Amino acid sequence: MKALFLGLLSLLFLRSSNAQIAASETNVLLQVQQLLEYPQVLQGWNNWTNFCSLPPSQSLAVVCSGNHITELSVVGNITNPRSLSKNFSIHSFFSTLTNLSNLKVLSLVSLGLWGPLPRDIDLLGSLEVLNISSNQIYGNIPASIATIKNLKNLVLADNVLYGRIPNLKGLQNLEELDLSNNHLGPRLPSLSGNVVSVTLKNNSLKFEIPSALQSYDRLERLDLSANKLSGPIPSFLFSLQSIQYLSLSRNHLSGELAKNVSCNKNLKYVDISNNFLIGKLPVCIQSNSQNRTVISWWNCLSNSSSKYQHRYSFCQKEALAVKPPAMNQKKRTTMKLGIVLGIIGATVGIVCTIGILVFIIYRRKAAAKARHHKDNGFIFDQNPARGSPIVDSRHRPQTMRRMATFGLPPYQIFTWEEIHDASNNFDYSNLVGEDSQGQVYNAWLRDGSPVLLKRMNVKHKHSPQIMKQYKESLSKLRHQNLVSVLGHCIANNVGNPNLTTIYVVQEFSINGSLRDHFKDWRKREVLKWPQRMGIIIGVAKGIEFLHRGVAPGHFGNNIKMKNIMLDENLNPKISSYTLPVPSKVGLESPLNRDTARESSLYACENPEKDDIYQLGVILLQVITGKLFNSRSEIAEMKLQLETNLTDVMPDSSPKMSDLADPSLRGTFAYGSLKAAVEITVHCLEDDSSSRPSIDDVVWHLQYSIQVQEGWNSSGNLDTRV
Repeated sequence: MKALFLGLLSLLFLRSSNAQIAASETNVLLQVQQLLEYPQVLQGWNNWTNFCSLPPSQSLAVVCSGNHITELSVVGNITNPRSLSKNFSIHSFFSTLTNLSNLKVLSLVSLGLWGPLPRDIDLLGSLEVLNISSNQIYGNIPASIATIKNLKNLVLADNVLYGRIPNLKGLQNLEELDLSNNHLGPRLPSLSGNVVSVTLKNNSLKFEIPSALQSYDRLERLDLSANKLSGPIPSFLFSLQSIQYLSLSRNHLSGELAKNVSCNKNLKYVDISNNFLIGKLPVCIQSNSQNRTVISWWNCLSNSSSKYQHRYSFCQKEALAVKPPAMNQKKRTTMKLGIVLGIIGATVGIVCTIGILVFIIYRRKAAAKARHHKDNGFIFDQNPARGSPIVDSRHRPQTMRRMATFGLPPYQIFTWEEIHDASNNFDYSNLVGEDSQGQVYNAWLRDGSPVLLKRMNVKHKHSPQIMKQYKESLSKLRHQNLVSVLGHCIANNVGNPNLTTIYVVQEFSINGSLRDHFKDWRKREVLKWPQRMGIIIGVAKGIEFLHRGVAPGHFGNNIKMKNIMLDENLNPKISSYTLPVPSKVGLESPLNRDTARESSLYACENPEKDDIYQLGVILLQVITGKLFNSRSEIAEMKLQLETNLTDVMPDSSPKMSDLADPSLRGTFAYGSLKAAVEITVHCLEDDSSSRPSIDDVVWHLQYSIQVQEGWNSSGNLDTRV
């Protein structure tokens, strides 16, 4: 009994001590939970949580020592990563963490962090381990990170970092550096001789491997694969004092390895595949042994145990292609003179151009005063009760095309090398998915910009005229409400001469889909009625452009909430629209039947009116806040809304305002809601011929927004039934 009493007393004392620890730094952890937007792994945290007694797990670890938190490790959803909302501030987040003054280990993996690393990250001066991998951190690595003197492990892998890696030689305690899967370069960073593991794979490193690596006596692991390193492989790499793992694959390394190369007896793994190496392998890496794995395929080696080698001429040609040509002094002088003359000519040309533009603008303004203004080719009936607007189709396509390229970079014809580099040779880890038209990859352009890359294999050969028309049709798919086409590349299929491969480069949206926002109740509540109507009118205008803004029109576009991407300003972009293919072409894809089965929820009698039905489903979900999984659920909700629109409504029927998402209450004008409900019901007609055109939909949605704006300006929102 006495022992039990002492045990309870000890436990109470321990809890009291832990409570004191929690009292000093609990608020910081609760702020972290809030700033991370309450991830699943932190759901149980509250004011009563005894943080220092939390059992460690693979997803969460909080360690305390000396009345302070010394470790915070959080791992989010790795299999289904997400991005934090546009309200997230990475600067505020790290400023909050600086209040944990004794923090030594900070690991935040796959939590959707986005934004540039703050320059004052060195305020976390006690850190020994910093791991912020698998997020969406972008921009440069701040030079101040090199002043965190106690840093032993720096892991920033799987982000969108770009630019030069700062000089890290001052980090004398640094043992592990992992910056893989970013866009950093072009040179390797300077490091101290105490580093043990360096992983820089899949970046933008160039030039030759520096000789400074000879001094890395403690280096056990070096991974420089999937970069653009050129020149010969230095012989010393194989015999570094502590080297065990060496990967140099998928670079532009060339030349012949020295015959007298010696290997460290502890070297267990060597990968020099997919380069432009010639000659013979040194004896110590000629073949796999019990203690050493050697991968050397896809070079031009004559004595490799692998049969997968290129011909000698291939490596000669490719090595010359990646080597920058020498330039003599005379050519440099000529180039400088040309640049000077070019600048002078360009300046004169710009001045002349500005003068001409000013003259044209003046003439147009003068002409505009002499005629009545017409509304961009749209002529509307001013009585909303009469239904849809009358559209002057003679002017609309030109107007749409002018709007289509607003804010977008110029259309680009990409080379095969650029496509290859952007996708990292179509690395499987970059594969997003596959639809009926082809495979979709995450990719990065050479300036670091993230993009989506669609690869399509099409059968048969086509005349130059057909391919020219096809290229023109691709270049027109640019609109502020589409995940626009930025460029393309057309190449012969290496594996099958009967196929042509088309690569389409599209915009990338980092803010998630409309469905993501509706699945997360916190994000859904941010979207009040005005925001939701702004999104839905954007979707409708995107469909209008696909139907009317390009010729021929694009129909059957798989319009779903999960395919509506939102940018940082909540501007919607349709991501799944049908890309054109050259006429009389069959697409190579195993998923045609699967895609058809997936679309069965939305019906498909008439592709044009099928898009209208799918838009109606999105409208229904936006109004009610519910995500529907079957046509019967859609039909039931449609019937309830339809009943509310009749003059005679049963007393037992729910009121229209009650059918709307509860989080919308107090934010919509009744007339605006009613107009949106009316067009929704019409979009969901079972008879496709009874569904409105996209022009009718856009007009009614604009009318709904006008009603809302009128009530907003009056300060009197009418939410009556």
